Amino acid sequence: MPQCEMCGSQESSLTTTKVEGAELELCESCQGFGTAVKTQQSTGGTSKYSTSSKSGKSSGSGSAGGSTSSSGGGSTRRKRDMFDDMDELAGDYDDRIREGRESLGLTQEELANQLNEKASLIRKLERGDILPSDDVQTKLEKKLEITLTEGTDVDDTEWSSGSTGSMTLGDVVERKD
Repeated sequence: MPQCEMCGSQESSLTTTKVEGAELELCESCQGFGTAVKTQQSTGGTSKYSTSSKSGKSSGSGSAGGSTSSSGGGSTRRKRDMFDDMDELAGDYDDRIREGRESLGLTQEELANQLNEKASLIRKLERGDILPSDDVQTKLEKKLEITLTEGTDVDDTEWSSGSTGSMTLGDVVERKD
C-alpha cells in the first residue's frame, strides 16, 4: 500500500500534487497544501505533468517537472543558465580596491564621498568582509580604473559531455597541504 510523502499515512490511492515546486504523492488530506497535477498522455505513451494553474502546454521537449531524461534522443549538452554570462569576482578584489584607492592618494572617506557611498562600506570592502553590489562594483571600477572581475580558469568546453575524459578533478583542485 502506498504511503503519503508528506504525512506518512498508508492510503490505497495517492494523487500527484505540486508543493513548493516539488511533485509529491499525497493523500487526500494533504492535497490542500499544493496544486493537483494532472497527468496527460503524450504521443510517445509516457505521461507528462502539468499543473492546473499553468496554461495548457501539452507538448514540447522541455517537460514540466525538471526531468533530465535522455529519452528524446537529443544531445546531452548542459543547458545554459544566467550564470554562464556573468563574470566572476576576483579573489583579491579587496586588495585591488585598496591599491587603487591608495594609488590615487585618497582616504577611505574621500573615496566614499566621491562614490556617494558610506565610508563603512569602503572599509568592509577593503577588509573583504562583504562583496560589492553590481552598482558599487561599477562605480569602483570606473573611479579607480581597475577591474574587479576575472575570467574563469577552466574553459567550459573542457567540461562538456563530448570531452574525452582526460581531465579529472585532481587537475582542477588546489590542495592545501
